[in-house]
Amino acid sequence: MLLANLELYLFFIFGGVAVIAAFGVVFNKNVVHSTLFLLLDMVMLAGLYVLLNAEYIAVIQILVYAGAIVVLILFVIMFLGAELGERIPTWLTIRNVIVVFLAAVFLTVTGTAVFEWLGVGQAIHGNITPELIAQNGSVEMVGAAIFTDYILPFEFASVILLVGIVGVITLGGWRKVQHRKDSE
Repeated sequence: MLLANLELYLFFIFGGVAVIAAFGVVFNKNVVHSTLFLLLDMVMLAGLYVLLNAEYIAVIQILVYAGAIVVLILFVIMFLGAELGERIPTWLTIRNVIVVFLAAVFLTVTGTAVFEWLGVGQAIHGNITPELIAQNGSVEMVGAAIFTDYILPFEFASVILLVGIVGVITLGGWRKVQHRKDSE
């Protein structure tokens, strides 16, 4: 009984802090502070993964997203010249209010369509149980799922990342060549 209550309390703590951190990412005027809120959000999501008995995904969340991706974002922010005290102008404009309203309408319509497609009131349960995870291991289960059922999306994501890397190298090299031409 106490363990179930503890899980519930931890869920609300992790979930509440994650939602507050997400608002901090969106509404903070300082880009560095916004990135630090993103780091906090990623750590809280890892805590939620631990509560779901997905320890491997939680560790990957911390290592890849909270570690590498947030550091990369901070590096890009500093590289582009955003100092710690630099402020972004106010986000509250007529255009932004219209965009937020249209995004809310779009998400509501999309969510309603997905909810109707899945079936109202029907619970969706997978065939993965904690006993199966304990028997096979979560790393093996994730690996088997990625390289059998989800191989096409996995390869598609790798191609998208490769295109992004080539684009960054191309743009960075172009800037270096342009800088050399200007200095001559």
